[in-house]
Amino acid sequence: MTLERISAEEALAALDRYSDVIDARSEGEYAEDHLPGALNWPSLHDEERKVVGTKYKQISQFEAKKLGAALVAKNIAEHIQRDVLDKPREWQPLLYCWRGGKRSGSLALVLDQIGFRVTLVDGGYKAFRAALLADLPQLAARLQYRVICGPTGSGKTRLLQALAAEGAQVLDLEALANHRSSVLGAIPGVQQPSQKAFDSGIWSALRGFDPARPVYVESESKKVGNVAVPDGLIAAMRASPCLQIELAEDERVALLLEDYAFFVQDIEHFCERLGALTEARGKAVVQDWQARAQGGDVASVVRELLTLHYDPGYARSMERNFSQYPKATALRAADRSKQTLAGLAQAILREEKTP
Repeated sequence: MTLERISAEEALAALDRYSDVIDARSEGEYAEDHLPGALNWPSLHDEERKVVGTKYKQISQFEAKKLGAALVAKNIAEHIQRDVLDKPREWQPLLYCWRGGKRSGSLALVLDQIGFRVTLVDGGYKAFRAALLADLPQLAARLQYRVICGPTGSGKTRLLQALAAEGAQVLDLEALANHRSSVLGAIPGVQQPSQKAFDSGIWSALRGFDPARPVYVESESKKVGNVAVPDGLIAAMRASPCLQIELAEDERVALLLEDYAFFVQDIEHFCERLGALTEARGKAVVQDWQARAQGGDVASVVRELLTLHYDPGYARSMERNFSQYPKATALRAADRSKQTLAGLAQAILREEKTP
């Protein structure tokens, strides 16, 4: 049989056609980023790569290649035994590694000899990454967006979740970024994805949307924690119609205490994060907030964070960056309850269907 090779651009356009997408790189390379839905079948594991690389530099290329070949053969045998014996003849995998194709090529050769129809990505992950970055702006531009706006604690994320539950197309950038998009937005114990993985997650989400229907997205800033929203997407969002959710201040404070319950449970962590606001708010203000939080009065600290820090900055940012924000449709929420937000979502979607 003959191995088929395709370009990264062709692979992007046809990912769904393959039975499985196989990433033959090491666990660490895979963790940083990979093709959407790819399985990790390392031809060399992380530690093995280090050992072979050291031998390559310190002893000789020939000795390193012999060791590498032995390790790759052992690992491929394990993949065949564990993952391939139950595959039917019709199974058609797409394979790639970093760039040169040696690791994926070795696996592809064995699978091809078994009798499977195997396809390799020319240029590997490196070519895929370049193709994805080139495709993202076009993918973002073909969609129509509705931007959910509102000050911190007004329930934007909850409304997005309610819209998704009603069948709307939703792009949840904070979920993709594992971050709540503010100086206090880091989620304890949850690591953010790499920029590459964030880009891939966005690309994967965008390609699944129907251009004939709007995509609902929150009014994020350019950065969501340590990762940046791709330029083409943020530009499209900032030019799109806005929906402004309005919620009473008491309800906003209560909502934040619910959604950021980990701060109440770990006051020291909360006070540590408050310290990041010292330059913006001043040492005396931040120390007062920390003292009150340690005394159990987290609610008053949250209220002042809203009125003194978040609200003024949010209003300025929206007016500066979102061109249709002055014409935003008002969405008045009576409270923060799931039922109220579900009702708002239903009203939004009814309006969407009205000619």
